[in-house]
Amino acid sequence: MKADDVPTLGDIAPESFRKTGHEMIDWIAEYLTHPERVPVMARTRPGEVRSALPPAPPEAPVPLDTQFRDFREILLPGITHWNHPAFFAYFGITGSMPGILGELLAAALNVNAMLWKTSPAATELEEVVLDWLRQGLGLPGEFTGVLMDTASSAALVAMTTAREILGLDIRQRGLAGRDDLPPLTAYCSQHAHSAVDKAAITLGIGLENLRKIPVDEDYRMLPGALEAAIGDDRAAGRRPFFVLATVGTTSTASVDPVPAIARICRRAGLWLHVDGAYGGMAALLPEKRWALEGAAEADSLVVNPHKWLFTPIDFSAFYTRREEAVRAAFSLVPEFLRTPEQDRVRNFMDYGIPLGRRMRALKLWMVFNSFGMEGLRARLRDHIRLGAWLAGEIDADPAFERMAPTHFSLVCLRWLAPGRPGVPTQGAARDEALNRLNETLLHRLNESGRLFLSHTVLDGRYTLRMAIGNIRTDQAAVEAAWRDIRETAAQLAREEA
Repeated sequence: MKADDVPTLGDIAPESFRKTGHEMIDWIAEYLTHPERVPVMARTRPGEVRSALPPAPPEAPVPLDTQFRDFREILLPGITHWNHPAFFAYFGITGSMPGILGELLAAALNVNAMLWKTSPAATELEEVVLDWLRQGLGLPGEFTGVLMDTASSAALVAMTTAREILGLDIRQRGLAGRDDLPPLTAYCSQHAHSAVDKAAITLGIGLENLRKIPVDEDYRMLPGALEAAIGDDRAAGRRPFFVLATVGTTSTASVDPVPAIARICRRAGLWLHVDGAYGGMAALLPEKRWALEGAAEADSLVVNPHKWLFTPIDFSAFYTRREEAVRAAFSLVPEFLRTPEQDRVRNFMDYGIPLGRRMRALKLWMVFNSFGMEGLRARLRDHIRLGAWLAGEIDADPAFERMAPTHFSLVCLRWLAPGRPGVPTQGAARDEALNRLNETLLHRLNESGRLFLSHTVLDGRYTLRMAIGNIRTDQAAVEAAWRDIRETAAQLAREEA
């Protein structure tokens, strides 16, 4: 880079930005067209990337093309590729091309959408995009939305609001040193996401006061057990206040019986938050609208377009039909943030913890416009079809067992290790042996670089999870993964115990 490329003051030269920017866009387009050319999982050792980078910041400017080279040669080998069609771990997040362009434009504008005044278009686009999504999900018009980073933040906001409306003056007086407060109790299923645990920790509720309600054979919360737990806590002098129901649990994508839970919450006067981060998105399909049945009775819910609507992370849509309660819990307007319009507009800083807010809506707006609702539904349907196909293959193979119902596009399985020496035929010893073997199978599959799976434990049994949700995952990718699973298991079966 020539000396005049970096002025003494101001930004870098536009010519350098334009040249390297074009190269980066070309690289991104090629990468997204052929993501299979890279291994799914990073193969680096701990500390390897850090040791390849300078220990101190550069004193002199580093040319953009040198930075881009270092990105490709140093950082890229340490990337686990969530955009890979064979990424089946956790729940996939897809950076679709329109979403990436939306992120690029948002970064270029670099607005802070804390107030309507600080960028009116950012606020009003957020309102429009969230209303489009609300309509697509079939939620009633009384629900209003706020964009957040993740469903974890949404759970924290919901629980905070539920605590605020108890009338215990916790916002003003806090919890510490008070002897006039009963222990507050919250409830979720044994398979709820750990976000609710973190919310309980953060708010001072405490893990001891978060009740994990038992589940049925399909891993759904038992309403009768919930109602009994609420009654027991009240009888013991505690104050129940919050319930989280899940639509698409992390381990199995099970769907809690939200209508029954909503009736219990209504009778007991408890805030109901529905975590539909993954499964709730399926309600975009008319045939899967049942996934959010009962959600209209909830006080709040969240869905994650960054999980299953091809929007780059981070992007969670939090909805509530009690907007004023949320605002009362969080709004804090110092003088320097007061504006003439504040009584006529929504200032999104009032509905959560952060003051600074990115223009997240732009990327989902581009996703909606680029694919249309028809295109989005078609892609979700295909993922569900692929999940059903894989479930059928597992059911037909005596060497494997499906471990949970397949409601959407997550498939849970384990290898039964037929013919493997040293595996007991029954009892706890058999489960222990299969647990070790399935863990070994998972590691070998992931180390191959050809695919990436994650795991859970169901009723003490180590279980492989294969979550289909990437926009680039097709029939060939799923077939290749299933073939790889069977062949690697067969190889493991031939090894000596």
